[in-house]
Amino acid sequence: KDFRIILFCLFPGDVKSLHSVINPHISRIRNIGIMAHIDAGKTTTTERMLYYSGYIRTLGDVDDGDTVTDFMAQERERGITIQSAAVTFDWKDYRINLIDTPGHVDFTVEVERCLRVLDGAVAVFDASAGVEAQTLTVWRQADKYQIPRICFLNKMDKNRARMPSIFHCLKSPFYLQLPIGEAKTFRGLVDVVTKEQITWKPTSDLDDGKNFERKLLLETDDPNLFQEVQDARNTLIEQVKTADLCETFRNLKTIILFLQLQSAIRRITLAQKAVPVLCGSALKNKGVQPLLDAITLYLPAPNERSHEFLQWYKDDLCALAFKVLHDKCRGPLVFVRVYSGSLKPQSAVYNINKSCTERMSRLLLPFADQQIEIPSLMPGNIALTVGLKQSATGDTIVSSKASAVAAARRAGRDAGEKKRSVSGVDSLLLAGVEIPEPVFFCTIEPPSMARQQDLDNALSCLQREDPSLKVKPDPDTGQTILCGMGELHIEIIHDRIKREYGIETYLGPLQIAYRETILNAAQAIDILDKTVGDKRHCVTAEVEVRPRSGEGATTKPIISYAENVSEVLPKELQGAVENGITNSCIQGPLLGFPVQDIDVTVQSLTVHPDTSHTMVSACVSRCMQKALKKAGIQILEPLMNLEITVSEDHLSAALADLAQRRGNIQEIQSRQDNRVVVAAVPLAEMMGYSTVLRSLTSGSATFTLELASYKALSSQEQSALLQRRMGTL
Repeated sequence: KDFRIILFCLFPGDVKSLHSVINPHISRIRNIGIMAHIDAGKTTTTERMLYYSGYIRTLGDVDDGDTVTDFMAQERERGITIQSAAVTFDWKDYRINLIDTPGHVDFTVEVERCLRVLDGAVAVFDASAGVEAQTLTVWRQADKYQIPRICFLNKMDKNRARMPSIFHCLKSPFYLQLPIGEAKTFRGLVDVVTKEQITWKPTSDLDDGKNFERKLLLETDDPNLFQEVQDARNTLIEQVKTADLCETFRNLKTIILFLQLQSAIRRITLAQKAVPVLCGSALKNKGVQPLLDAITLYLPAPNERSHEFLQWYKDDLCALAFKVLHDKCRGPLVFVRVYSGSLKPQSAVYNINKSCTERMSRLLLPFADQQIEIPSLMPGNIALTVGLKQSATGDTIVSSKASAVAAARRAGRDAGEKKRSVSGVDSLLLAGVEIPEPVFFCTIEPPSMARQQDLDNALSCLQREDPSLKVKPDPDTGQTILCGMGELHIEIIHDRIKREYGIETYLGPLQIAYRETILNAAQAIDILDKTVGDKRHCVTAEVEVRPRSGEGATTKPIISYAENVSEVLPKELQGAVENGITNSCIQGPLLGFPVQDIDVTVQSLTVHPDTSHTMVSACVSRCMQKALKKAGIQILEPLMNLEITVSEDHLSAALADLAQRRGNIQEIQSRQDNRVVVAAVPLAEMMGYSTVLRSLTSGSATFTLELASYKALSSQEQSALLQRRMGTL
C-alpha cells in the first residue's frame, strides 16, 4: 500500500512517468531466485533485502511468523517455505523481480518452475553446515536451465562457520569477500575486489544493519587481514585471467583496476565458468547490501540471456505462464514471464498449449500476497494476470493464433529439410516444466456426499496451482485418490482444503506408489467382435511385449510395428492403437500400478471397415493385458536417497534403526562435530520416520529424503506385499 501511495503521489496523472517506473529499461531488470537447502536462511535473506530496499519498514522474522514472503498460515506455523512467493522492489535504479523458493524436497517442483523463467539465482548456504543434500538438488536444477548464479555464505556468526573448501563439489568459486572476525566476533567483511572493509555498527539500541562504514583497508589497520586480502585478490586475479574470455584482460600486465576486475567477473559469471562467493549473516543484518550490489553487478539482465525461440517471434508477444494462484474474489491469478512483445489489460491472447483464445482483464505487479495494478508489461518482466481461465503452468502465451503460425513457419524455414508443423514447434518455442511422478498416495473423502462437488472443485483448483499433485478416481471403489511427493506435501494439501475451502476431509492411510514391470517376453492375441446398432465392430490384434534394458526408467512404452503392419496400417488408426497400449500400461495387471520399462511390438492388426477407433483401442488394450500377464509381473518399489545429519552420541542408534529398515549405508561423512549418514532406503520403510528419528536423537538430528530409482522386490517381499494388499481389498 505504501508503494502504491508513493507511486501515485509522485506521478498523479502522469502515465508516461508511471510507465517508466513500472517498466524500467530491460538492462536495469534482474529476475532472480533465492534457492537453498531447508533452514539455510533464504526467507530471512529475502526479508532483509526488502527492508534495505525500503519496501518494508520493519524486519520480520521466520520464528515470529511475520515475514512478507511466507504469508501462508501453514508456512508461518511450521517456519518453512511451502510455495514460492514473488516480490518486486528497486535497488539503486535497478528493478529486481525476486522469487523466494522452498527448500524442502517435497516442494521441488516449486523451485523447478520458478528457475524455468529466471535469469539468475542466489544460492544461500549455511556456513556451518556446508553443502547439504537439497542444495545439490537445486544446484542441478539451475544447471539444467543454465542459470548464472552467485553464492551467499550465510550464518557467518555461527560457531564453526567457515569459508575455505565449502564449494568443493560445485563450480570453481571466486571468493569476492572475506569475513572480519568469526562466530560471535563476526562484525563485517572485506571486499576482495575493491579492498574495502565494510563494518556494521549499531546506532543506540537499534541494530537493523542499515548503518555501516565502508573504507579502504590499510596495512596499518590489521596487518594479518591486509595480507590475507592481498593474497586472496592475487588468487582471484589469476583465476579471472585463466577463465576470462576477453584477451585484453587476460594479457593485461599492468595494475588491474577494480572496475576491470568487476567487468571480467561479470563476463565469467554470465558464461557460467565460475561462481562468485559472498558472505554475511542475514539474521544479524550483515552482508545483505553488498549481496544486492552483487546481484546488479554480476547477474544478467533479461536481454543478456539467449533464447532461441525469440527469433521466431521477433517483436510479437511471447510469454510463459509458470505458476497459478487462486483468489476467492478474482479467480485464478496466472504468473507470466514476458520474453518479447508486451502485455496490456483488456487484450486477447492465444494459449498454444490449450489451443484457445482468452481475454486478460488486468495486470498486477506481485508483492507476495499483495498486488498493485499496472497499465502494461514489457519484455523481461514478471507479473500476475487476471482473467486467464484455461492457462496453467508451462503454457506458452502469444498474441494470436496467426502469430503462432507465423513463428512456426519461420522456425520451419530455418530448420531446412526438417520442417515442423505448428504442433511440433510448440516444444521448440517454450518448453514446459518436467513434473516428477508422485511417490505417496491415499484416499480422500468429504464429510458427506453433499460436499463431494465442493471437494472436487477444491482439488481441481489445487491441482492447477500445484502440478505435482495428482488426483484420480479409484476404478474399483470410486474413491478419490490423492497422490503427492511426500508425507508433508499431502499433509499441507489436506490442511489447505480445510482452511481455504472449509471442507473437513478424511484421509485414508498413506500408501506407496509402486511400479510394475515384466520379467520375460510374451505374445498374445485378442479378438473383439461386437455389433452395436446396425454396425459390426471387428478387430483382431496380436502384440508382443519385452522387458527393456538400460538406464532411465519410464512408464511410457516404446511402441514399434512389424513390417507387414506398418505398411498397411492407416495413420488415423495408429493413434487408436497407441492409445490402447498406453492406457493398458497405466494400471498393471497385478496390483494396478503403472507398468514401466517395456517395449511393445504390434505383430498384426486386422480391422473391419466399419469399426470405430474406440473399439480398436479397447481390443489392443485387452490384448496388452493378456501379454503382460503371460510375461510375468515384477513389483518395483521406490528407493530413496536418505541423508541424516546426527551427532556422534546418537550415531549408533540411527545406524541400528536404519539396519532394521533395509537401509544400505553408502557413506558416513564428518561435518564439523556432526556425522552425515548417506544411505539408500526403500520408501516403504520410511513411513513416520521423522517421529522415530526425533525420539532416537532427542530431536537433534535432521534428514532429507529424495527419490533415487525403482528397485525390484524379492520374491518373499513381493508375496508379503500381495498378501497385505489383498487383505485390504
